[in-house]
Amino acid sequence: MSSRPRHFERLLKFLRRKGRSYEDAEDLIQEAMLRLHVYAQTEQVANEEAFLKAAVRNLAIDHHRRHRPDLGREVPFDDVDTRQLPITTECPLESQLQAQQRLNTIQTLLDTASRRTRDIYFAHRAGYSYDEIAAHMRISHITIKRHIARALLVIMDEGPFD
Repeated sequence: MSSRPRHFERLLKFLRRKGRSYEDAEDLIQEAMLRLHVYAQTEQVANEEAFLKAAVRNLAIDHHRRHRPDLGREVPFDDVDTRQLPITTECPLESQLQAQQRLNTIQTLLDTASRRTRDIYFAHRAGYSYDEIAAHMRISHITIKRHIARALLVIMDEGPFD
């Protein structure tokens, strides 16, 4: 007889497909089951497996966010200067120059589309979500998607950057 709880194998497979290690997946499942236990004391749970799957998905996202050092730093939207994006100093000078040339080429290409398309594209590349950009520019989420798509089409039409 297996000592594993119900739904364990499916949840484990789900988390392993998402790239979690076996140990991390077990920890997330255990935390989700604890949440289910606490929640079930006050509310009726119609579908335990769906509850657990949503819980492990949310816990995995939270775990990922906690362990990404770059997500801890916040940069105000207005401080993103698309003309002077940083290039790391860890690269050799030649690589830095090539990266700066590619960036300048992309900026020039996007200037032909529109300034707004360029600003939205670089804000998104700087790490802002569609929702953050939409709120700042007071435009809809779908408009952000269209500007990003337009920018990518302009960049792809130019061909590969060597």
